[in-house]
Amino acid sequence: MAKMIVDKTPVSVLKIGNEDFISLTDMASGKDGQNRSADIIKNWIRTRYTLEFLGTWEMLNNPDFKVVEFDHFKKQAGLPSFTLSASEWIEKTNAIGMVVKKGKYGGTFAAKDIAFEFGSAISVLFKLYLIREFQRLKEDEQRQLGWSAKRELAKINYHIHTDAIKKNLIPPQLNARQKSAVYASEADILNVAMFGMTAAEWKFVNKDKKGNIRDYATMNQLICLANMENLNSVLITHGVSQEDRLIELNQVARQQMSVLEQVQSRVLLK
Repeated sequence: MAKMIVDKTPVSVLKIGNEDFISLTDMASGKDGQNRSADIIKNWIRTRYTLEFLGTWEMLNNPDFKVVEFDHFKKQAGLPSFTLSASEWIEKTNAIGMVVKKGKYGGTFAAKDIAFEFGSAISVLFKLYLIREFQRLKEDEQRQLGWSAKRELAKINYHIHTDAIKKNLIPPQLNARQKSAVYASEADILNVAMFGMTAAEWKFVNKDKKGNIRDYATMNQLICLANMENLNSVLITHGVSQEDRLIELNQVARQQMSVLEQVQSRVLLK
């Protein structure tokens, strides 16, 4: 469950399958306090305009929506005696656009379209803040997904690379420290070919940054590095010297980065 801060109000976002559901309870609590949130949601649902919005959303997105029950509620909308909770709406119409969760972190959650509409019931300004914060949250998620994909790609190729080093460059008699030095040396062959400097040299000129040189690589650089790790593994297996491997890897890095950047430019122009 993620959190957004919308106009100083913490609002939870629940992931159900591939969909995001935003907490109406948190939104309502920010307006009139937690004790009144359920009443605010009930009063919002019972209006004719809201029911028509909810029903239309369900008909567009839910093939199992019970239209007959929806029509029954719509006819009663506006009557002084008519009341409707989120739970009743879900149960009677088989609605999927809202969910009610029990427990400490529970409440009424709604799909983003419905949540944005509920935001209007609080204020136009709140709705605009909500849309902006939700967009920011999704952008952060996409960046995190990209980062995770990059790290997984690097991790897979790292094992291929180190296996080739272990089998071809490390004699059995070396101690742990000596073995580590060989691995580091080979990692730096790739760093020099790709970035023009070793990990230690990068750290010296970037003392204020956390992590290592590859943590700050672009997606294109990491794709290229993954390819270079595979190539270096093959060259090691074939007995090519480190000096000759560095020359070839640098040529490959320049060629592949040129291609990747051209592809990226074409995509951005579309």
